[in-house]
Amino acid sequence: MLKFFSPLQVYCTQITSMRLPLIASAPHGNVTTLPGRRRKLSSCNNLTESTESVLSPCAEARVLVINTGGTIGMTLHDNVLAPKANALVSSLRKLPILHDEQYAQQTCLYEYYESPVNTLVLPLHKDNKRIVYSVLEYCPLLDSCNMTTDDWGRIGKDIEKNYENYDGFVILHGTDTMAYTASALSFMCEHLGKPVILTGSQVPIYEMRNDGRDNLLGALLIAGQFVIPEVCLYFHNKLYRGNRVTKVDAGSFNAFNSPNLPPLANAEVDITINWDTVWRANTTAKFRVSTELNRNVGLLRLFPGITAATVRAFLQPPMEGVVLETYGSGNAPDNRADLLEELKKATDRGVIIVNCTQCLRGSVSTSYATGKVLIDAGLIAGCDMTPEAALSKLSYILARTDLDLEAKKKMVGQNLRGEMIADVEGAKLSLSDSRFIQVIAKSLSISCKEELEAIRDALTPPLACAAAKIGDIEALETIREMGSNLCLGDYDGRTPLHIAACEGHFKLVQYLLSHGATVYAKDRYGDTPLCNAVRFRHKDVVKLLRKTGAHFSRDELEDAGTELCSLAAAGDMEGLEIWSLAGADLNKPGYDGQTALGVVSPCETFDNYFLNLNIPQTFLLCF
Repeated sequence: MLKFFSPLQVYCTQITSMRLPLIASAPHGNVTTLPGRRRKLSSCNNLTESTESVLSPCAEARVLVINTGGTIGMTLHDNVLAPKANALVSSLRKLPILHDEQYAQQTCLYEYYESPVNTLVLPLHKDNKRIVYSVLEYCPLLDSCNMTTDDWGRIGKDIEKNYENYDGFVILHGTDTMAYTASALSFMCEHLGKPVILTGSQVPIYEMRNDGRDNLLGALLIAGQFVIPEVCLYFHNKLYRGNRVTKVDAGSFNAFNSPNLPPLANAEVDITINWDTVWRANTTAKFRVSTELNRNVGLLRLFPGITAATVRAFLQPPMEGVVLETYGSGNAPDNRADLLEELKKATDRGVIIVNCTQCLRGSVSTSYATGKVLIDAGLIAGCDMTPEAALSKLSYILARTDLDLEAKKKMVGQNLRGEMIADVEGAKLSLSDSRFIQVIAKSLSISCKEELEAIRDALTPPLACAAAKIGDIEALETIREMGSNLCLGDYDGRTPLHIAACEGHFKLVQYLLSHGATVYAKDRYGDTPLCNAVRFRHKDVVKLLRKTGAHFSRDELEDAGTELCSLAAAGDMEGLEIWSLAGADLNKPGYDGQTALGVVSPCETFDNYFLNLNIPQTFLLCF
């Protein structure tokens, strides 16, 4: 028999499931729905009118902070700095810029999140957003000099384990080997769709004058507000691609630099993201972490007078991969037949040797005879990779048991995660090549590149969404070739992927995903493309988005029970199926504690249907 709801129950259901319009300022419209709205109104009994400003509607994003150690959390012990366990969180709670205790108490924050002791929340951002972050502290805490590949694997696995529960990740790490860890994680994290940001400090956060507070705050704000699907490093108001950085100063707050690639973001008066530089996975595969790394790799730096015996000893088994740091644009002495012979012998027996320049900036080329002799000896040009990135890349590729030696060599020369400059087949259309942009620019008397880019970024998102509405892949390809970012949202934060998911354009969704569209983009109402595909019941699109890694947030799943009960009460099996395909649990209770399976007495039709959805027969027999 069907369960009937009173008008009051229906009204309450509508109110609790109603979405509040939120302003989205990020290019992706990545605004999180109000995860604590029900928490704020129903779980706290001590609310007064004085809390109105604290409880004003705002978006909450979740960030996991993994504290591996490093200077940022060190204290003086016997006149030397050393990591101190269980001290960071208690110190952060005392800093108003890193924790809003009033908001936490008045919204029952600690009751809602799993680890209340390690959960904190930033003050309200000017864009009406809050970042709730939980701290996962390693035991023991490590000085980064003690980091090994096993520790990299542990970090990667923790990200993978918590991937669906958080919008972004911040890793606290010592500065000495941070560039190595950032490079390694960039290769280990395959098909990444969320920001992973490493940061730390030169001075402990407990000191009166330190850089730790700003570095942590900046990393949290970027990880919680922007969908940047890369492993990054944030330091001194700049966000860098993780596999492009190197530590350049042991005593300055401006300790890192990205010699061959501009920063992905600059945190000044506003946080400005260089979206054209952001690397995207361009795949429909789901996120995974590869923790298998080959440790038989090393760095060898050429210097005048280096002996053949030194090179020979270094290249002996079990060495499998070497980064050779050469002079200038990848040069080595061409009058040293003994050195070249040792290099050739090594490559002939399967050692992969990558040629990287010793210079801070620039790339390896074969313009000089002294560079060409290394190519002839079997070395692979490392282009403009940093030594840290080249070493991590070798370790990652050499661990691939599914590839033969030739495939591994080919992979070393490819641009996998934006770690090197790669030749692009066919040049993109320039802004000046676009007749449309020309007409707009002429009417506005605009000619400089910056203003042309501003016009492009303002006009192309609505045009791309209009093309997505009618499924016009050709028009989107033209927009993309013009240099436009197909991940940018319109005035409501809706991306072309949102529109394609709404309309059920399966091939268009495939096209967008293959060109880096993110499944985690949220519009101003907090909806993702997956939410849209479920709402308009496009099963094939839901399956594709799920395969790519799309998932409901915890807050969406919290509210799903009531919707599922409504569908069950209406006998809407198609609706239940689409929610199940999207990852919803049909056993999730609604506001009154009932589940979708308990709303109706099982009949043969529902019985068979639920069995097809892998609902246990024993559960059905309970009703």
